[in-house]
Amino acid sequence: MNVQRWMARREASWRQLETLLTQAEKGGLRSLSGSQVRQMASLYRSVSADLARAKGNSVGQAVIKDLQGLTSRSYSQIYQGSRRQEWQALWEFYRYGFPAVVQQSWAYIAGATGLFAIGGLIGWWLARQDPAFLTLVLGQEFVEEVKTSRELWTVSIMGVEPVASSGIMINNIGVSLKALLGGVTMFIPQGPMITPPGAFTVFLLVFNGLMIGCVGVLVAQANLAYDFWAFVLPHGVLELPAIFMAGGAGLILARGILLPGPYRRLDALKLYGLQAAQLLYGIIPLLVIAGLIEGFFSPQTWIPSGLKYAVGTALLIGLGQYCRTQRPSPNRLELS
Repeated sequence: MNVQRWMARREASWRQLETLLTQAEKGGLRSLSGSQVRQMASLYRSVSADLARAKGNSVGQAVIKDLQGLTSRSYSQIYQGSRRQEWQALWEFYRYGFPAVVQQSWAYIAGATGLFAIGGLIGWWLARQDPAFLTLVLGQEFVEEVKTSRELWTVSIMGVEPVASSGIMINNIGVSLKALLGGVTMFIPQGPMITPPGAFTVFLLVFNGLMIGCVGVLVAQANLAYDFWAFVLPHGVLELPAIFMAGGAGLILARGILLPGPYRRLDALKLYGLQAAQLLYGIIPLLVIAGLIEGFFSPQTWIPSGLKYAVGTALLIGLGQYCRTQRPSPNRLELS
């Protein structure tokens, strides 16, 4: 091989790749057009072949070192740069995308919240009127233990915080998945029966509200209401909205099946399914944070109840502000 002639022929490609790499390193892969990214990938393959050829022939170490530098930089941009873009896309979703989906889905989330509230009011009213209903929902043994001990059962978390926290996260994520999938159908082995679209989501929301209503009556009767709601508030202000969002996602899926509107049912399910999936994807961090708070902060008896109420209120305000986040418009960015 005529080394000088080969180098003269290939030099332009090497410098072209170097120019693209410099631009990508300064501004990221997004600074390149689609054709430039494809060109960089093609040049990377050809320069890798040139490096192998240079090592196999009498080419100076300076040239080999130059080619090694180009291939290393290319690998970093093409492969690790794509990973950076994935992380950037994830950050963008949680920063602007998820709040936008919440705002788009507010009617469904409000509907899910309303179903939970209806269940809570029914449970509260019936439990106050009839003690037998309270024991029917919560269990005779549990009711008697709380009334007798005059102590919150949540103290059992203390000492096993990591295990309890992870269990809480898994349980809440499982409930959210059921609320979502219930928008399509759910198999109830106790029936056995298969529920129609949305029916299980509605049942899950109402039943959980019913439980909370009954628990509220129980702790009030045992003079534990102040401490109990101090326990619930710090994590509940994240956990419950996340469940309502999951319920809203289930209602969205049910809408796509039952009321596809101008779309074919399959197309409607794809459209609304993406919206529901984004909601579910977005609430996972909320459930993880809520699980950590419930495991490590909420049950601690040495933390004053007033502080727990303050933390819960602050988190609720913060969540509300986050869900109202708007993506800056191009005009707003230009002005800033």
